[in-house]
Amino acid sequence: MSIQTATAGLPSRLSTGSAGLVLAARVLLSVLFVVSGFGKLTTIGDTAGFFGGLGLPAPTALAFLVGLLELGGGVALIVGFKTRIIAAVMALFTLAATAVAHLHFGDPMQMLMLQKNLGITGGFILLAVVGAGPLSLDGTRA
Repeated sequence: MSIQTATAGLPSRLSTGSAGLVLAARVLLSVLFVVSGFGKLTTIGDTAGFFGGLGLPAPTALAFLVGLLELGGGVALIVGFKTRIIAAVMALFTLAATAVAHLHFGDPMQMLMLQKNLGITGGFILLAVVGAGPLSLDGTRA
């Protein structure tokens, strides 16, 4: 089922108050990824070393791609550009990152990170369903 099919019954416009809350949700979900992506891109060597330590292939290229995805995806969601698609991609990315780095069940900190990432994924799924709202680039084109 496509996102358009799944959301066919939702109202096409949110109330003014709801629009502000959706904007706040986009910003709050995204700021973590903007900061993290910028950090990865400005410390590629450290990030590649971490990725290599996890056994990931081509850690330098992967660090660059992940940094771009986090930074670019975060900024796109903040401004509300292609929100449904970007939110779905970010949800999948967050689940993949969780599976790679946060499934150490004996480590309480990793369990906290897993729970945090599941919550963030839920927020991305919700954005994929409801969209960016009118206070967004997507909203100006609707």
